[in-house]
Amino acid sequence: MPNSKYKKRDIHTLIALAQENDSKALEELIRRIQRNIFTMFSYLTEKRQDIADLTQEALVKMAKNIHTLKDISKFKPWLNQIVTNIFYDYLKKHANDKKIDLDNDKLLEIKDKIGCEPGEKCLFSEMEKLIKAAILSLPDNLRIVIILREYEGLSYDDIAKITNTAIGTVKSRISRARLKLQEELRDFI
Repeated sequence: MPNSKYKKRDIHTLIALAQENDSKALEELIRRIQRNIFTMFSYLTEKRQDIADLTQEALVKMAKNIHTLKDISKFKPWLNQIVTNIFYDYLKKHANDKKIDLDNDKLLEIKDKIGCEPGEKCLFSEMEKLIKAAILSLPDNLRIVIILREYEGLSYDDIAKITNTAIGTVKSRISRARLKLQEELRDFI
């Protein structure tokens, strides 16, 4: 089957074909999900090289283990579990690294350094950088749940399973993360 036919396939078909060792389907599946995984890691860590490495690690792990996915409809939570586990492993390896400590003065510095012309595109880019900096300033346990909820759109139940925590803890962490983000960004929004 030519590559163009794979581009027209829905994601569930690609997953099923990849589980049957169809390398072209797997390539197309990776092409479709890699940006999303990269974006998730970019909100979880600030080191660009680490983001690329973590993304590659997640994609390789997904490719090697896709045959273990029993319910194709659960692909997104399954993939998010892989991303979360890789992030937790990354945190363990880098536990002694300098933690990000951004206060409003530092956020203002980021805002001043953006230096683009007035306009809607510039404003969006500026806000995106401020939000990303604020998310990166969250403690690890709050950062992962807010990303899974707000950027991945996962349910509280799915987040609880992925992070191996009680649903009440997940709700509490999401609430605390939202409050901290509101506080951190109150001067900007």
